[in-house]
Amino acid sequence: MTRTHRLFQMMTTLRRLPAPVRAVQLANEMDVSLRTVYRDIDALRGLGAVIDGEAGFGYTLIEDAALPPLGFEDDELEALVLGLRDVAVIGDPALSRAAESALAKLTARVPPRQAHRLQHAILDARRFFRPDPPRIDVADLRAATWAEETVAFSYVDAKGAPSMREVDPLGIVYMQDTNMLMAWCHLRRDFRVFRLDRMDDLRRTGQSFRPRRVPMLREYTEQLRAEAEERARCRPNATGPSADDKT
Repeated sequence: MTRTHRLFQMMTTLRRLPAPVRAVQLANEMDVSLRTVYRDIDALRGLGAVIDGEAGFGYTLIEDAALPPLGFEDDELEALVLGLRDVAVIGDPALSRAAESALAKLTARVPPRQAHRLQHAILDARRFFRPDPPRIDVADLRAATWAEETVAFSYVDAKGAPSMREVDPLGIVYMQDTNMLMAWCHLRRDFRVFRLDRMDDLRRTGQSFRPRRVPMLREYTEQLRAEAEERARCRPNATGPSADDKT
């Protein structure tokens, strides 16, 4: 296999496998050594591919300069408009405005026939009971999560007990009745979820936990899935995680 063919195959593999793709997966898929994988990743970056991650944490293909802009199938546009309209309803103020702006930009950039489909879409999203509004700046929390920066806040649980928390934010889950932060809690030394409407006085600490967010989120998600399966075996009508179960 020539080096050019190997680099092309690696790009194809990065696009195909669920991110982040670990170096050992790439090595097994391509039948090469880990050293070759690391060297080829550096070569692809040098050629203009934006690949996030590093050894031990996996790689994610963010941008591939070799791929042309993609068009959308009609069903893909329907999915996009439904998702954006739902975000406009359930998201924090900044996210809601971003969803409306994104839909307007999308409408302006697709071919006229598809723009008509967007403007007169047959799908819509309605929520008769919206979650209680958050008392924190969720846009700032999202920025801290992307930056993999520890945050601190005050929290009140379902029983009214207050506490101060420092957590590594991993992701925000928008659920039917509430929105929750998934995080690693420094106080409890374990994964926890926190309702956004019970958080106050959010501040960014400047303490980085990069690049552990993705593997930590994957571990917590797998843990929650295993717990949900166990609850389902014991109680067929069991629901998902609650921020009041363990805080």
